[in-house]
Amino acid sequence: MAALSDQLLVVAIFAYLVAMICHAAEYALGNRAMVGRTVVRPARERVLVGAGVGGAGGTGPGAEPPRVEKVPAADVDRGPGRAALAGRIAVAVTVLGALAHLGVITTRGIAADRMPWGNMYEFVLSVTFVGATAWLVVLSRRPAIRHLGLFVALAMVLLLGVAGLVLYTPIVPLVPALNSYWFVIHVTAAVLSSGLLLLAAVPAVMYLIRNGYEQGKRSFPYTLGARVPAAATLERLTFRLHTFAFPIWTFAVMAGAVWAEAAWGRYWGWDPKETWAFISWVVYAGYLHARATPSVKRNVATWIAVLGFATMLMNLFGVNLFISGLHSYAGVN
Repeated sequence: MAALSDQLLVVAIFAYLVAMICHAAEYALGNRAMVGRTVVRPARERVLVGAGVGGAGGTGPGAEPPRVEKVPAADVDRGPGRAALAGRIAVAVTVLGALAHLGVITTRGIAADRMPWGNMYEFVLSVTFVGATAWLVVLSRRPAIRHLGLFVALAMVLLLGVAGLVLYTPIVPLVPALNSYWFVIHVTAAVLSSGLLLLAAVPAVMYLIRNGYEQGKRSFPYTLGARVPAAATLERLTFRLHTFAFPIWTFAVMAGAVWAEAAWGRYWGWDPKETWAFISWVVYAGYLHARATPSVKRNVATWIAVLGFATMLMNLFGVNLFISGLHSYAGVN
């Protein structure tokens, strides 16, 4: 089972890589015949009170002339074609990758005869699986955001590649401190919230890029925003994913404190992992507060969300690899 898990990891990485290439093909091809064309859109008509003009026909003196606008590439209905076919193939291959990904985790757990979250390698496998699964669920409800799949697949390939090449650890028994029912409760919540926050970081970053593109910026990286969904759509998706993930992360931090009291005789000891988990919680709470404050610009609030994900990466990689503490379970030499 351990060997099968390792083999399925290669399959999952390869599937996500193929999905990324197909998404890139859809992103690059698009509907080039329509990009940049001008269309005529009816203007909003002025209604003159007491005058029978400016009606639905728009031919009276109260009507404005029609607007002539260029249609952005991201707003074009691509319809059937090579680009749309590449996108559908990308989604199908992503599903296959997620199934192989599930197989990696399942066979690893069977081989270890425990929940497969005992070290950093297994934790990254589980977090990325939650992110990939959440992406497929969101995509099934909002197919128009399929272009984000390029960046989701890129994140999967990078993180799984790092897990397999750098973080890989042979199966070993759990350290004594992890032999507790809180292991399942606390780590499950941490895996779920971390996976959702990983996914939420993708539309957050792309919102900042797309927002700059809509403001007329055409230098790199703003050119990447040409064919992703509108900035408002990305911003709403970012907010909804964070509002769903934040309570789960809050519960994970609280459950960790209760487990610490049972294992070490204190709820909180400012261990590096505890400290960075709290920092992440504060930053994400700051994002939600900023997002709910009308005077705070949306791009400022989104930068706070991106900062929150940076603290999550520090908590995952920095603390586990470079800082010693009671939570040093990375298993990496």
